[in-house]
Amino acid sequence: MAEHLIIRTLHGTRALQRADRLLREVWGTRRGDDPPMALDLMCAFAHAGGYVGGAFLDDELVGVAAGFRAADHSLHSHVAGVTARARGRGVGRALKEHQRAWAAEHGLAAVSWTFDPLVRRNAFFNLARLGAQVGAYLPDFYGPLSDGINDGGPSDRLFVTWPIEAAAPPPVSDRDGVVVVDETGTVREAEGAPLLRCATPADVESLRTADPAATQRWRAALESGLGGALDRGYRVTGFTRSGWYLLARGGAA
Repeated sequence: MAEHLIIRTLHGTRALQRADRLLREVWGTRRGDDPPMALDLMCAFAHAGGYVGGAFLDDELVGVAAGFRAADHSLHSHVAGVTARARGRGVGRALKEHQRAWAAEHGLAAVSWTFDPLVRRNAFFNLARLGAQVGAYLPDFYGPLSDGINDGGPSDRLFVTWPIEAAAPPPVSDRDGVVVVDETGTVREAEGAPLLRCATPADVESLRTADPAATQRWRAALESGLGGALDRGYRVTGFTRSGWYLLARGGAA
């Protein structure tokens, strides 16, 4: 029999403790690590008008997302996670759609969040599937993290917004643009080209364990190439399935 997916907001200490356990499982949080989100903070969000949502396959909790109302009239999604067994089954998208519906019901204009620009699958999901818009590159946004999933180095993030009335993302080609970071993680001179391409590592999550130094080289390259381009007035126009950020200067398409 097919499993039935339900998304609903979570309330009460017992439900939120269950959410806390799921996030720790997803992050691989060990004893002594910082949790992805402190349980007391999650309880405060749920009580004070923030968002805490859970995804259930039948009665099993398989995904959690939590966020708060921001000053720009958006819902800022601080954390979201899906268990390994539920990945690839539309749970992450369903949680995001539920967040956007919640934001609309509460008179908010968008959902915003941050993600690690090195994680290719997250970039593709956020930019190519959802159509979220990159607002800024934030170097070492959270400071050093010790939560079981991050590498302890700089916590660089891309800040994105997903408007309530978001349009479908346009098709993109990874052949367009001058390379500003190549597939080896080397930064190149773009010389003011109207269109740029910026590569990402194929699997940074494995690379963190196998070669931490290479991870940090990639991070420095993305901060210089991608972050530097955004600082110079470029905007991210898409992300390809093969792992390239695409950027355009000003009004270039």
